[in-house]
Amino acid sequence: MPGKDKKSVKRSLWIRALSWREKWEDKEEFLDVIYWMRQLLSLIIGVSWGIIPMQGFVGMLLYLLLNAGIVFLYHTIYQKVDDEDYGGLWELVKEGFMTSFAVFLVSWIIFYTAFHHS
Repeated sequence: MPGKDKKSVKRSLWIRALSWREKWEDKEEFLDVIYWMRQLLSLIIGVSWGIIPMQGFVGMLLYLLLNAGIVFLYHTIYQKVDDEDYGGLWELVKEGFMTSFAVFLVSWIIFYTAFHHS
């Protein structure tokens, strides 16, 4: 059953993503984990900022610091990945950044408007 194999591969990828200092033989898999982790993080922060209500430059600056900081801590401390294997620190920090920034902005605007627009 091809669908079952695909599901077990995805599950094992997320289990590996949450495992302490996992070995990543396939570099693309780790980059995928960074990408999707960043999308989820951006959605959570965007919804939170919309509900709080966070406004303006401070909200964007805090988002940038949280987003980059959490990804940096995840790959350097939690996964203990050598960033030179992936093209340097900058390559990991920018992986999926623009799409996650769009997710953040859209969710922030939608939730801020829904909760605080008169």
